[in-house]
Amino acid sequence: MVFFSFLFTSCSLPKKNDDSNTDYIDYEDAHSEAKHAYTSYNGLVMTGYQGWFTADGDGAERGWHHYQKNGQFKPDYTSVDLWPDTSEYEKVYKTAFNHKNGSPAYTFSSFDKETVNLHFKWMKDYGIDGAFMQRFVTEIKNPEGKLHFNKVLENALHAANEHGRAISIMYDLSGCTSEDMEILINDWKELQKTFSLFDNNINPTYLRHNQKPLLAIWGVGFDDNRKYSISDVNEMITKLNGGESRNSIMLGVPYYWRTLDNDTEKDSLLHSVIKLSDIIMPWAVGRYNSDSYRSVATKTLIEDIKWCKENNIDYVPLIFPGFGWGNLKNDPSSYNLIPREEGEFFWKQVSGAKLSGVESLYLAMFDEIDEGTALFKCLRNSEVPLNGSGKFIGIEDHLESDYYLWLSGEAREWMKGKNGYSSKKPVRNKSN
Repeated sequence: MVFFSFLFTSCSLPKKNDDSNTDYIDYEDAHSEAKHAYTSYNGLVMTGYQGWFTADGDGAERGWHHYQKNGQFKPDYTSVDLWPDTSEYEKVYKTAFNHKNGSPAYTFSSFDKETVNLHFKWMKDYGIDGAFMQRFVTEIKNPEGKLHFNKVLENALHAANEHGRAISIMYDLSGCTSEDMEILINDWKELQKTFSLFDNNINPTYLRHNQKPLLAIWGVGFDDNRKYSISDVNEMITKLNGGESRNSIMLGVPYYWRTLDNDTEKDSLLHSVIKLSDIIMPWAVGRYNSDSYRSVATKTLIEDIKWCKENNIDYVPLIFPGFGWGNLKNDPSSYNLIPREEGEFFWKQVSGAKLSGVESLYLAMFDEIDEGTALFKCLRNSEVPLNGSGKFIGIEDHLESDYYLWLSGEAREWMKGKNGYSSKKPVRNKSN
C-alpha cells in the first residue's frame, strides 16, 4: 500500500494566527521583491499531487508506471479506475485501449514538463492554492525512482513559480523500514541544495508556516503492520530540526489519532510526536461514505480541533470526492466504492469542515486515478475506453470534465470568507 491506506471503520461500507487573513502576500509583489508568497497554510486550500504516472516513450524509461498491472497496460491489465481527459495536453501517448467507436485512447505522463505545467495552470484557473508534491521514500531509494521524482519536482517548482501556486514537499513513509528514516533526512537536505528550495528569487512560492519552510511527512501511527515505529519517526523529526535546521512539520496521521483506536496504533507516544509538529492532517479516505459522514465526522472534527487548539497545533481536514479501486484490486465490487454523488459527498465534507471552524483544507488528490479520488479533468462515463472484461469509471455524464476542479475552487472561496455558501452544494452557472 502506498499513499492511500484504505480502511473502513464506522462506515456501513466495508493553533490559529490572529492575522490569518493577511498571511497571503500578493504574488506579483512577492515575486518582484523576493519575499515569501505564501507565509502560512492558514486559509489555503491545497491538494496532493502524486506525479507518478509514466508512459512508454516519455524518456523516463519506466514504461507504463502506475498505469500497468503485472507488467502490462492493455485491456484487463491496468491499475487505474478513472481515465484522464487529455484534450488540453501538449503531449499524449497512445495506449492499447480503444473507445467504443474504435478510436485509440491516449493518456499522459507526469514526467513531461508540459503536463505538470498544465496541471498547475488548472490549479490557478480554478482557485486551488497549491500542491503538496508526494515523494515516496521507497521510490527514491532507487536511482530510476529518484530520477523520476526529481524531474517531476523540478517541473512543478517551475510551474508553481509561473502560475503563482504554493508548493511543498510531502514524504510518504509507506513501505519504509526503520533504516529508511535516514534516507528521508538525507534526501531532504539534498533537495534544499539541488533546487535552492528556500531561495525566494528562485522559488518564491515554497510554502512557509509559523515562519519556517513547511515539510509534510505522511504515515505516522497507522496500525497496519508497518516496519517502522512511532519512535523512529520521533527520532527522525528531532534530527530534522536539530542544529541550525528548522522546519515547520505537518504530519499525515490516522483518522482516529486522538482516541488511538480503529486505524491507529495504541501508543500514546503518537500524541507526543504530534506535539512536535505544527500541523496535523488526519487521513479520511475510506473512513466514511456519504451516509455515514455525519455520524462519523461531526463529533470527531469538533473534538480533534479542540485537542489541537489546546496543544497549539493547527488542524487541516482532508476532503476527497469519492473512491474506487476495482482495477487495482481486481475486484468488481470495488468500482465506485464510495460514490461521488455529483459532488454532494465532496461538498458535505467541505461544509462540515467549514462549519466546524477550520481555516484550511487538504484535497485528496489532484491526479489520483488509481483509486478514483482524482480532482483533475477526467472523462465521463459515456466517454471512457473499453477495458476487456473490466471497465473504467467516469465522472457523471451531465457534468463537465472540470466539474470537480470547479467545485474545489468554490470550496476555496468559502474558506476565504466569501458569502453565499452553505451546506447546500453550489449550483454551477453556464458562465463559470
